[in-house]
Amino acid sequence: MLSIKDALEAVEGRWKLLILFSLSECPKRFGEISKNVNGITDKTLSKELKLLESNKLIKREVFDSFPPKVMYSITEHGKSLERVLDELHFWGLLHRKEVLSDN
Repeated sequence: MLSIKDALEAVEGRWKLLILFSLSECPKRFGEISKNVNGITDKTLSKELKLLESNKLIKREVFDSFPPKVMYSITEHGKSLERVLDELHFWGLLHRKEVLSDN
């Protein structure tokens, strides 16, 4: 049970899985993630990115340029969630279809 608790704590909340799903396509800048993850505020996105980075699921890379350029990418450890993200995506499609078919 402890391993499930650890896993849930690493990806808990409304946004973390959506951020990881967005970054699974390709590395992105902050604004690109914000556009991909509809409804998230900049403050919340910043907080969630820091938590994902502390759990070694994403990497933040600062480029020495003017203005500074920051890119976020999923780590190899984060990529290990790819099957989970895919399954959640497909289950979500089935769930939406099931719920909408009752109306």
